[in-house]
Amino acid sequence: MPVRQLPETIVNRIAAGEVVERPASVVKELVENAIDAGASRIDIFSDGGGRRKIVIADDGSGMTAADLALAVDRHATSKLDDEDLLQIRTLGFRGEALPSIGAVARLSITTRHATEPHAWSLRVEGGDKTPIAPAALTQGTRVEVADLFFATPARLKFLKTDRTEAEAIREVVRRLAMARPDVAFTLAGEERAPVTWAAALPGAPGQLIRLGDILGADFRANAIEVRAEREGVIVEGFAAAPSLTKANALGQYLFVNGRPVRDKLILGAVRAAYSDYLPRDRHPVVALFVTLDAREVDANVHPAKTEVRFRNSGLVRALIVHALKDGLAREGRRTAANSASSVISTFRPASMPPANWDWRSSPSYPVGGSAAPSFTERAQAAFDVGAPSADIRPTEVTPDLLDRPLGAARTQIHETYIVSQTRDGLIVIDQHAAHERIVYERLKASLDANGVQRQILLIPDIVEMD
Repeated sequence: MPVRQLPETIVNRIAAGEVVERPASVVKELVENAIDAGASRIDIFSDGGGRRKIVIADDGSGMTAADLALAVDRHATSKLDDEDLLQIRTLGFRGEALPSIGAVARLSITTRHATEPHAWSLRVEGGDKTPIAPAALTQGTRVEVADLFFATPARLKFLKTDRTEAEAIREVVRRLAMARPDVAFTLAGEERAPVTWAAALPGAPGQLIRLGDILGADFRANAIEVRAEREGVIVEGFAAAPSLTKANALGQYLFVNGRPVRDKLILGAVRAAYSDYLPRDRHPVVALFVTLDAREVDANVHPAKTEVRFRNSGLVRALIVHALKDGLAREGRRTAANSASSVISTFRPASMPPANWDWRSSPSYPVGGSAAPSFTERAQAAFDVGAPSADIRPTEVTPDLLDRPLGAARTQIHETYIVSQTRDGLIVIDQHAAHERIVYERLKASLDANGVQRQILLIPDIVEMD
């Protein structure tokens, strides 16, 4: 078979296979375009899990008529000042998103630039582009994608249910919203009630507000701020205390220069930092933001731009481990026992009864008097097991003991558990697990101070080598 040049429509559909995997991929590309356009508000709407319709509206800079005509051509982009692919400072840069979407769906774009007297619109259906025409729009850009994969029906077989695809869209928007707390997001559709994340103030406080809105109040209450910087690389963000964990690594959100990524290097660094705090089957909840020079990271290694490659991966990994370990060591005492004061307070009665209060005088005491033991008295007798085995009445405790990580020991139960007191609650300690941890820490200290301890075998072990 001779070599031939593929038609433009086939080339676009092949490219769409790499860029447009599912409706969530469309949402990701279009929302990234809106962010690159300087939008301060982005509205996302999906219908049928994004299969029937996706609408993205923003208040960004918009496009002129000439730019709009070029925007749907392959490899046409406004995000590269020159041909240097090592200076990527935007989320998108390849110029493949819009033509790829237009090759497999019905694409409609309406946009208005500040220098234009009115808006302009353009339609692309299955790769066929219509001429631009005047339209009505106050500012920004509105992109509508309908009948996704109508031009490639075989791709529809690989889509999941509408609910699953809608959840994938939601996850994409969540990650982009975490990366840009200064941008307001609204996500709506038939699949679930509309969700709005208002724009937050710049800096760590605003970032924590956005993360709390998305990850929940538990994360906000247990979040530990982390930050480290070395040789131009900055690692910052928030990590949950060891008391808040998940059964999988889906609660770990990673961003490199504002780009949401899934990087095995960073995931491994997070796991290493928490190795002394969590069992093997539990995973931490973190949101880390890595910022470094654009030349030190390659974002052009995956068609969907979900992976990156670092020039000095060892430095990035070490910095992440250092930032997390430093934060956990600084605030590692914030555990479920001494930080969840709201939970502990629910167990405290609103008012304590007087010291000489007799429960028999309660209005709920059953009728029957003292002539015969009531049901309550007979039930209470089952708990009369004699004098206590240990004196657990409060004693004077020096304040410094209450401030220790495990509080002041009060009593022992079943020769297994130690009950200790803190300033605002109590802690139940498995003494066997505590002893194992003490031995483990001694071994670590010995290893750090003296290296691996070794001695010559009393009886030599002979090993025959070939």
